[in-house]
Parts: sequence; structure tokens; C-alpha cells
Amino acid sequence: MMKLTHLQHNEIDKPLWEKSILNAVNGNLYAFAWYLDIVSPNWEALVSNHYEIVIPLPIKKIVGTKMIIQPLFAQQLGIFSTNVKHLSNAEDFIKQVVDLYPYCNLQTNKLNLIESSAGNNFNVHYKINYELDLIATYSYIYNKYHTNTKRNLAKSQQYNLQLKINTIDAPTLVNFIRKNVGVKVPLLKDKDYNKMLQIINNAIKYKFGEIYEVYDEKNQLIAATFFIFSHRKAYYLFAASTPIGKEKRAMFFLIDQFIKRYAEKNVILDFEGSMIPGLARYYESFGAVAGKYQQIVANRLPFYLHWLKF
Repeated sequence: MMKLTHLQHNEIDKPLWEKSILNAVNGNLYAFAWYLDIVSPNWEALVSNHYEIVIPLPIKKIVGTKMIIQPLFAQQLGIFSTNVKHLSNAEDFIKQVVDLYPYCNLQTNKLNLIESSAGNNFNVHYKINYELDLIATYSYIYNKYHTNTKRNLAKSQQYNLQLKINTIDAPTLVNFIRKNVGVKVPLLKDKDYNKMLQIINNAIKYKFGEIYEVYDEKNQLIAATFFIFSHRKAYYLFAASTPIGKEKRAMFFLIDQFIKRYAEKNVILDFEGSMIPGLARYYESFGAVAGKYQQIVANRLPFYLHWLKF
């Protein structure tokens, strides 16, 4: 078994890390150092020589104890490598991760699948993600839409909806999301909206993010989505609709417009989930295909900390 080196945050070579994630066979948005610095500021890492293998460790300190806890806005982390042969050793590397701290709740990526947790000191749970490959023609993709989605698109066309791209700034988008999603997702706190703002600002600044906006006939913003591009993927990262937007099927219109724009391009639309049946059906209704990834959980906390909720 290859022994990886554990690095504290200030020991990580960020330029070398970014190069590794950029060139990894399974690299993704969430594993970039700039992204981790936002969603998990004290992250640590396991690395091999020359960073051919890297594993980001999202660290959170609770009641004085360091724990590995999957951060918000980062669906899949795990093991990344520039050499695919190393990914066949996922189980060995995960053992090294869970041995570091008394609690681990880490979501890995689809090339880190472990067949069984039998005999290990961690449990494995499966999660589902939905992706839609846009390499085909728009007409081909549209024909794969479910009947209900086609019906909702037809309804949206009755309202003279207008699509705009990047005409609002990041604070306006975050405020729109907060106003229309915040009540339904109370776990999002001020610090989380601040992280959202940092992610959007960074992506817009360096031109790998797009804000899609839908306006009604009164020129009122009724739906908005932030897409961020990385590793041939467009991540459907943040989205919200007003009650009027839902009534007018504005999000169906928005996603369809995005698909129309990027059809026949080497891009995969990553819907980021979901384990919620209603959302899963929604993503499937555009022809998105389900794929598995895993959640690794290990709990060796002393009994007096078992009351903690993560």
C-alpha cells in the first residue's frame, strides 16, 4: 500500500495542487484549491510525491476536535490522480483518510467507488448524481425530454419570457436566491451566502461562470441560475425561482435555453444530485442520466460527543 503524506493547510503547495487537479483524470470543480479555500478554509490534504495523487480533507473543528466533514457547495471530493491506475487503490487510500481523525463524513467521486465496506472501520452509502451530455444535436436531446417537460416548455412559451445572460451582478443574484430559497432552506446561514458570493464573484471575474436570468413581460426577474464551468462540465450550482417564475415554468425555459446554446459542444450538464425524489424526477425529465458516487462515514468519537449533529 502506498503511504500518502498528510499536509496541514499551510504546507500545501497550491500551484502544484491546482496543476494536479486540472490534469487529473477525474478532476472536478470542487477539488480546486481556490474553491476549497472558500468552502472549507482550513482544509488539509493527503498527497503523494509530486502530487500525482491528492486527497483534499475538508476539516472542521468542533468542541476542540478536528473532524472531516463534507462542506456545503462541494458535492464530490475524494481521491484525485493524474494516473488512472492509482484510482484502483481507492479503498486503501480511504482507510488512510478515516484513520486521521475520530470522525469522517466524506463524499467521494464516481471514480472512487468501493465495492464493500466489509472488514473496514467505515461505512459506505450510495448517492445519486444526474448528468446530461450535450454533445448531441438539440433536436436529439429535446426528443429525450419527458412528455411533462415538453408540456411545461409549451406552457412557458405562452408568457413571452426573455432570457438574459450576465446582466446582473453576483450580489444581486445571491440576494435573489436568499429571498426565494432561504425560507425553504433554513440551514443556509449568512456565512454560507457569503461563500456563495465568493464563488460566483471568482468565476465571473475569471470568465468561467455564467448567470442565466429569466424575465417576464413586465421585465421582472422571475428565475435565475448560476452555471460554473470546469473539466468539460457545466455545474448547475445555484438556482432560484419566484412564485411567478414557478407558475410560468421559467426554470424549464431557462434550462432548455442553456441546453439549446450548448448542444453539439463537448460539455456535460451536471445537475448536482439529487437524492430528493422530486428533484431527481425533474433532472431525469430533461434526459439526464443517473450515476453513483459514495459517502464514507466513520465515527470513533467518544460517547460523550455522540450527541453532535453534522
